[in-house]
Amino acid sequence: MQSIRVSLKPLSAFATPLKGDTLFGQLCWAIRNRFGEARLIELLNGYTEDRPFAVISDAFPEGYWPLPKLPGSFYELPEGEDRKAVKKRAWLPEAAFDKPLADWLQQSVTASTIAARQAVGATPTSRLTTLSEKHPQPHNTINRLTNTTGANGFAPYSIEQEWFLPGLRWTLRLLLDTDRFSLEHCRQCLTDIGDFGFGKDASIGLGKFEIADFQAAPLPAQNGADACLTLAPCAPQGLGFDSRRSYYQVFTRFGRHGDIAVHQQGKPFKNPVLLAQTGGVFAVDPPARGFIGQGIGGGRQLSKTLDATVQQGYAPVLPIAAPF
Repeated sequence: MQSIRVSLKPLSAFATPLKGDTLFGQLCWAIRNRFGEARLIELLNGYTEDRPFAVISDAFPEGYWPLPKLPGSFYELPEGEDRKAVKKRAWLPEAAFDKPLADWLQQSVTASTIAARQAVGATPTSRLTTLSEKHPQPHNTINRLTNTTGANGFAPYSIEQEWFLPGLRWTLRLLLDTDRFSLEHCRQCLTDIGDFGFGKDASIGLGKFEIADFQAAPLPAQNGADACLTLAPCAPQGLGFDSRRSYYQVFTRFGRHGDIAVHQQGKPFKNPVLLAQTGGVFAVDPPARGFIGQGIGGGRQLSKTLDATVQQGYAPVLPIAAPF
């Protein structure tokens, strides 16, 4: 697997977070739309048998890694800061990655710190105090046959939109099996996603971005690494990780089909999946292939609308020396 660094420049608001498993799903649709369904089926062959053709991370602020989800006792606490202020430190500068993990909390910064650094030289109207701001966007249900609100009259609802800090690029890490899917084709498909729009409400202009940079870049590793820091949600169930030396937050992914599958059989929802959140630490020797986890789905396990539906349960990892 070749490691690629992809830099994204947001061009609009987003209604769906830039998470690795969602990005993988959109990549699959982009492959299907550009190269055909047969090509996608070929690439997904063996996906749930530990042979993914691509593994995608979340998008992070350029120059930063997510701070691991570890108990505070593993860190040297910053002096002079209260507990609430310390909890806001969520981003580790890439330059501090080689330092001992116990020092990472002192080296990490808050979203407002990144925003302040980005605001240098910016116009007052484009300055934000966070990496993004969320605003509700009013909508109304429309009958497309009559172009009216229908028999029930005015039926407003709101969808939350996320606007990113102007000028800040976001970086994701992509592990790609270039023997099965070329760099050129992968970049073209990611470009297609940015042109059409990522996630919810792409058809009305949300989720647009451009590829600012796309180049090979190995994932860094600490000396004496004996654990893995995940860069995307993953499915660690049944893989034999030492639960006494692994730390992560769990969440339930209530997935939905995208693209034309939304309209098939009127059932866009997938079965819920329990995942470990990005930033988890798993006590396992870092694999040479650069990722851990497993492929989810296939055989009607994930969806009754599309039997072969799969979901990324893999995550790119950073090899780290754990303090436990």
